Amino acid sequence: QVQLVESGGGLVQAGGSLRLSCAASESIFSINDMDWYRQAPGKQREWVAAITRGGSTNYADSVKGRFTISGDNAKKTVYLQMNILKPEDTAVYYCHAIRRIITQEYNYWGQGTQVTVSS
Repeated sequence: QVQLVESGGGLVQAGGSLRLSCAASESIFSINDMDWYRQAPGKQREWVAAITRGGSTNYADSVKGRFTISGDNAKKTVYLQMNILKPEDTAVYYCHAIRRIITQEYNYWGQGTQVTVSS
């Protein structure tokens, strides 16, 4: 069982920056992929960014060029650096991890951290 704890959310003005952290209870090298998702009020949860164990990254078009996902295995932490924030980025941000063992896939979620961007 992988425990994920997010932090770093808060209130920021449009154009500002925030860095979210996702601390894992185990080495992130033991996890195949880690992602960030977000859910705005009244909307479905949407995928934001992903990083693989090998360090490959991918981003949703809506955040490409503004957000950067990275990992620090020594700290067992994945980060989401968010720049040039927009009011439409307001959401609860969730960390997600996938561990694959042979044919089994295990999904883990954090509790979420609120990001509010004022105009």
